[in-house]
Amino acid sequence: MQSNPTAKFLPDQRLRELIQREPALLMVLRRFSIGLGFGNDTVSDVCRRKGVHLDTFLAVANFMCDRPWRDFTIDLGTLIGYLKKSHDYFLSFALPSIRHKLIESVPMTSPEDVGMLLLRYFDDYTEEVRAHMGYENSDLFPYVENLLDGKGPNGFNLASFARSHAPLAPKLEELKEIFVSHYQGNSNEDMLNSALFDIITLEKDLLNHCRLEDIIFVPTVKELELKSDRQGASPRATATEEISDGNPELTSREKAIVRLIACGLSNKEIADKLCVSIHTVTTHRRNICAKLDIHSASGLTIYAIIHHLIDVAEIAPAK
Repeated sequence: MQSNPTAKFLPDQRLRELIQREPALLMVLRRFSIGLGFGNDTVSDVCRRKGVHLDTFLAVANFMCDRPWRDFTIDLGTLIGYLKKSHDYFLSFALPSIRHKLIESVPMTSPEDVGMLLLRYFDDYTEEVRAHMGYENSDLFPYVENLLDGKGPNGFNLASFARSHAPLAPKLEELKEIFVSHYQGNSNEDMLNSALFDIITLEKDLLNHCRLEDIIFVPTVKELELKSDRQGASPRATATEEISDGNPELTSREKAIVRLIACGLSNKEIADKLCVSIHTVTTHRRNICAKLDIHSASGLTIYAIIHHLIDVAEIAPAK
């Protein structure tokens, strides 16, 4: 009897048989820190031995393979670990690997070469992904971990994050389209086709990654917030008190950065003053601009004055 291709994965099924049917599960295993060599063990056996929350594993595995996933209970700590591992894979392996293949496959003898322009496009995209995931690592995940530990909120606004959480795949679709439909230069065809295959695979992987955050992670965090409210911790109420100055969009750290921008400090000077990396400041600044739809230093300065983040006397004179 043939297996149902849309039936959900279950705890008592042999993991190796599931992988034979759905090779994409190999990536899921890696991101749950589950290695190979599990023989004929069931999903339940492997998760128990590796200390992985069974229902969370099954929910993610089914979701990533377009199978029913809603009957499983999510453990947020386990899911955050999975998402962090996913970020490591994208930033430390997948994107650098594609970049290497592009360099090997497309001529780049001068800055004006089309190949160099394409590489620059890819590098800019990589930095967008790095900033997107860096923000989640530095702000979103610590906020959820604080909720799980019963601690008060750190000023993070989940609703604002959910509204501005943009997909990461479209630019890869553009790059693929440029190569497939328009690029006619000399190239190492085998290496270029391999790079394109990786781009297409990564595009789907990133699309599913962002969907998982939107459809599973964020709603589960919202449930945790409501539970905290009912138990009296009321992180949402506390957050409202913190931002009762009429500025509900920015976190306390983002307000501090806006204030320093209005004072005329560069990203490096802001990083030194706040004892964080320039990358962290850049990430915050990008998110501030996305939230407010204000992209110039002068515009942010006006915003800071209107919302009483800074006094006019403190504004840096124009250079």
